[in-house]
Amino acid sequence: MKIAFYGTKPYDRIWFEPMGKEYGFDIHFIEAACNQETIFMAKGYDAICIFVNDHVDAQMIDVLYEMNVKAILLRSAGFNNVDVKAAEDKIVILRVPSYSPEAVAEFSMALLLTINRMTHRAYNRTREFNMSLNGLMGMDLYEKTAGVIGTGKIGQAMIRILNGFQTHVLCYDPYPVEGLEAEYVSLDELFKNSDIITLHCPLNSETRHLINREAIMTMKKGVYLINTSRGGLIDTEALIAGMLDGKFGGVGLDVYEEEEGVFYEDRSNDIIVDDNLARLMTFPNVLVTSHMGFFTREAMQAIALTTLENAYALENGLPLVNRVGVEMTQ
Repeated sequence: MKIAFYGTKPYDRIWFEPMGKEYGFDIHFIEAACNQETIFMAKGYDAICIFVNDHVDAQMIDVLYEMNVKAILLRSAGFNNVDVKAAEDKIVILRVPSYSPEAVAEFSMALLLTINRMTHRAYNRTREFNMSLNGLMGMDLYEKTAGVIGTGKIGQAMIRILNGFQTHVLCYDPYPVEGLEAEYVSLDELFKNSDIITLHCPLNSETRHLINREAIMTMKKGVYLINTSRGGLIDTEALIAGMLDGKFGGVGLDVYEEEEGVFYEDRSNDIIVDDNLARLMTFPNVLVTSHMGFFTREAMQAIALTTLENAYALENGLPLVNRVGVEMTQ
């Protein structure tokens, strides 16, 4: 199988290059992102491999189909960046449903601890021998109420971590899981009662802008909000309005609505034209990281292994256990 591997970074090659050779695949690593301008580079390949900020719309699906590309290999769990309906009966979509739930959950807690106790600001101060504690006061997590939205594998891992801090964990998911050490409640009740809210759900038509003006108005004053899932879960303009109203104790964002073209890139010498992202960066109690919650050795190795196993299954007519179907978008 010949695979066009879009959006290549140096750390992708560490596992994909040797594993690809073991499977006998011919992988062509492309630094450019997958979009309408670069889709022509997939000509002559059996599959393309893309990441979270690559996009494949209906028009690109048709182009791939005409070029006899058989599969889109997602090296991620989410598939909101691909027009799944347009691909039906044309191109197989295969994803990595689970790589390291603990990696993302642990990073979510790292964001919460950092933004709560302001360790990032303390680090910058003390390097200049500014030992003042003014503006660095946080709160105990002990016996606070934490709301977890989404109780899939990552959400469950987050619940275990929160229980270790002896918080009272509320959770919401339209598909409850039995046996969790957490209390399922309505979304409205979770918003009203949580001191901490952390998002671990997919982005789809039902969850887009789940955190909007109405939801923010319902939340406690001083609430902490953490998002390591997808940027579109939060209405950025509503979030900024809430920040200006003093609604949030702190916000930790590993994802952002318009992160494409910014996250994973060095833009330090560029003028950032996204006013919302620039505004978020001005708040002292907002911490933005660049979609790195998954970024551990264990997770990267698991992503490479599952992605190539998906390709191997397709090539050899084996069951496609990680296939993305239209029914999953409902």
